[in-house]
Amino acid sequence: MEAPSIATPAGRTSARGSLMVIGAAALVKLLFHLIAVNQYGYFRDELYYLASTQHLAAGYVEHPPFSIFLLAAQTSVFGDSLLAIRILPILAGAALVVFVGLMVREMNGGLFAQGLAAFTAAITPVYFATQHFFSMNALDQLFWVLSAYLLVRLVTTEDRRYWLLLGFTLGLGLLNKISVLWMGSGLALGLLFTGNRRWLATRWPWIAGAIALLVFLPHIIWQIHNDFPTLEFIRNATERKNVRSGALDFLKDQLLPINPAALPVYVAGLIGVFAQRGLRRWSIFGIIFLTTAAILIGSGTSKAYYLSAAYPLLLAPGAIALERILTGTLWRRVGIAYSGIVLGAGLLALPIAVPVLPPETFISYLSSLGISVPSGERSRLGPLPQHFADMFGWEELARSVSTACERLTPEERRKCRVFAQNYGEAGAVDILGKKYGLPPAISGHNSYWLWGPRGWTGEVLIMVRGDSAEYAKEFESVTKVGESDNPYAMPYERHMSIFIGRNFKGSTTEAWQKEKDYI
Repeated sequence: MEAPSIATPAGRTSARGSLMVIGAAALVKLLFHLIAVNQYGYFRDELYYLASTQHLAAGYVEHPPFSIFLLAAQTSVFGDSLLAIRILPILAGAALVVFVGLMVREMNGGLFAQGLAAFTAAITPVYFATQHFFSMNALDQLFWVLSAYLLVRLVTTEDRRYWLLLGFTLGLGLLNKISVLWMGSGLALGLLFTGNRRWLATRWPWIAGAIALLVFLPHIIWQIHNDFPTLEFIRNATERKNVRSGALDFLKDQLLPINPAALPVYVAGLIGVFAQRGLRRWSIFGIIFLTTAAILIGSGTSKAYYLSAAYPLLLAPGAIALERILTGTLWRRVGIAYSGIVLGAGLLALPIAVPVLPPETFISYLSSLGISVPSGERSRLGPLPQHFADMFGWEELARSVSTACERLTPEERRKCRVFAQNYGEAGAVDILGKKYGLPPAISGHNSYWLWGPRGWTGEVLIMVRGDSAEYAKEFESVTKVGESDNPYAMPYERHMSIFIGRNFKGSTTEAWQKEKDYI
């Protein structure tokens, strides 16, 4: 028999009804993001990613290249304003909502299930937080849900062509963030331990795996050529940066990011795919989720948001499970009331995820709720949680370095470079410093180390932060010329001293080799 068309519609509700419900959820998410898009400044990683577009390669120390190439194309057309660089992750977040809703429809969920799943995804705090600024994480979450949607289509249509699309999607996902390997591991186990194992006797899953590998191959070659910097980065981050946590702490830290009121939906999804008739055909989703969770818990240093990409795999069947339980007039009213609670709790957490409030108002709001937002890292926090604090201090830093440059002669300025302690500071100099005509930034932090000293001759160097006594040993003269500060920045980037060092005493080549800091 001929395989069903790849465009065959599914679901038992009208396309118009689905479009209205799912589209409304996506629109709500878009509007909240657009309200907040310009409230604070650039996020630390955004400055680093923008700097990376000037050094296009098949890889970077922390991640593969896909997101950087997208950003380079995007900025070449729209520029690098906050709205210009954030529109892509915002649209990715809206697309995630749409695919969650479509998954429910394809799995024969009704309008209530579609609406519950789509609106839950739309107001999930962790999605608001990660999709508010440009990073690989927003794209990663989209690749996961798109892969899950393709799996649903594969199961419902038996159309083997979906294996080709799935392989390409997983390959692009890997080229964006290697955490897609967790999904691949769960998929392999899911095929082995569910009725879908019959596919393993065909060539299609193997072709899909080969396609994914082929798409990811350029980054593998880059890793080999650069002595596997990502493995060194992961090892250092595990040992020196990320907070160690046990299984219970990791699970507890999931509640706020996913919206505590939505927990019954996810629990219903996890139980339903293994126990509820009509949902057991989606047990592969439960296996993928549990495999991912086990990998993250087993590492002992995973951040809570790492699991966020896997939640749509439970959200879709969970909404259907609740829809099937809440039948009859009274229970339908209970379902509507519960949906309102989920939406209300999500909106209550919204200011914690995206900067819709001014800093002082937000600090008061967080205090009134009586909660704290862990960062998952060992750095001391200031008045703002780290995902907000990392949006402050960069403009002040660029201006302070500009003031330091005014002390240089034209010849010194031509030879000068700006040494920063991390990629956020270096990115601020390179990106925000363009309007001041600042010299190029150099740093030993992550990919900045791979980009080298950028022509630094050792004659003059502006230095951000650091130990003045150590600088005095390395240069014939060192002068503190200023300080950069912002009260909302991370504590270690408050009161940042700016130095000028002249006539480096040693070999710049040897000194650079010692600066490498992959973390």
